[in-house]
Amino acid sequence: QVQLVESGGGLVQAGGSLRLSCAASGRTFSNRAMGWFRQAPGKEREFVAATSWSGGSMFYADSVKGRFTISRDNAKNTLSLQMNNLQPEATAVYYCAADRNGFRGGDLAQRSRYEYWGQGTQVTVSS
Repeated sequence: QVQLVESGGGLVQAGGSLRLSCAASGRTFSNRAMGWFRQAPGKEREFVAATSWSGGSMFYADSVKGRFTISRDNAKNTLSLQMNNLQPEATAVYYCAADRNGFRGGDLAQRSRYEYWGQGTQVTVSS
């Protein structure tokens, strides 16, 4: 069992930055790929970024490339998302998610492969 708790959301003006964090419980964090997803009102949950179990590989949605950075600290069981130059279209609830234990390969942008989800943190970007 893995519990995920996000933090760091808030209200920011367009062009500003936020750093989201996700604290994970359990002993299997370092053996799981991790991802960030977001869901805006009236829209489906969409992929934002993901990192392999080691943190050696990162993947991003085209809409955030060059502005968002995903990272992880396996010693501290934490996942982060640095978001720069935020725009109003980034307004959403942001969720961190944990892949299946020990699973390797495949498409980390696929929402269905993730086993555990946090409760989400709200990010609001004003224009």
